[in-house]
Amino acid sequence: MQQVKSFFIWAAIVLLIVFWVPLLAVRRLFDREPTHYKTGRLFRKLGHTISRINPNWHIRVEGRTDLDDRHPYVVVSNHLSNADIPVISNLPWEMKWVAKKELFSLPFAGWMMRMAGDISVDRSSATKRVGVFKKCSYYLSRNVSVMFFPEGTRSRSGKLNRFAPGAFDLAIRENVPVVPIVLDGTRECLPKNTWIFKPGVEVRMKILDPVPVEGFGEKDGKELMNTVRQMIASQLAEWRNESVEKVLG
Repeated sequence: MQQVKSFFIWAAIVLLIVFWVPLLAVRRLFDREPTHYKTGRLFRKLGHTISRINPNWHIRVEGRTDLDDRHPYVVVSNHLSNADIPVISNLPWEMKWVAKKELFSLPFAGWMMRMAGDISVDRSSATKRVGVFKKCSYYLSRNVSVMFFPEGTRSRSGKLNRFAPGAFDLAIRENVPVVPIVLDGTRECLPKNTWIFKPGVEVRMKILDPVPVEGFGEKDGKELMNTVRQMIASQLAEWRNESVEKVLG
């Protein structure tokens, strides 16, 4: 039975994506704002719709959903699964996502990421990363937030891996607050090595209070990074009824 249900969910997702590409292209054509804010917002609604058509996912959103997305933030989240993206898209915000360049080469999804103005990062080239942060600065200066997974890749164990300092250096340099997002349960949304959705998955997402960067100097990115990582770890520990030390990878 779950195989049949999963088949129809995947079919609906594919149809949604195929439908969304021309819809997004038309939106981009008439989106005169340099940041393509409206195009990006429409793209995030695709993720939100995908998460909502799956009856196996029960998503609970907590915390600061009242934030104004036209007040720029550097948003960071822990990363557990590919399902993180549609889950985070439940937030009523437009954020330009920083993602590995390989995703931009994918048909359909990659095309839409380009149209939405998301930011491609080449992890193999330190020099090209400079261009990534220039693009982030461009968006932040025009009142559009940017979104990072500072772990760099999904956590295979469910623990909170080490963070890279780039997002936090950016926040200090651009003088914008950091908004931490905490996710749990998304590892179970689509178990590894199977196309069958697990039923009855409980997903939690909490938006923590923005962390101001006043008082942090240019060389304090790691201190800010550790502060935010500890906040996320503490929330995960509370949800899982574990110690913070057990949550940290």
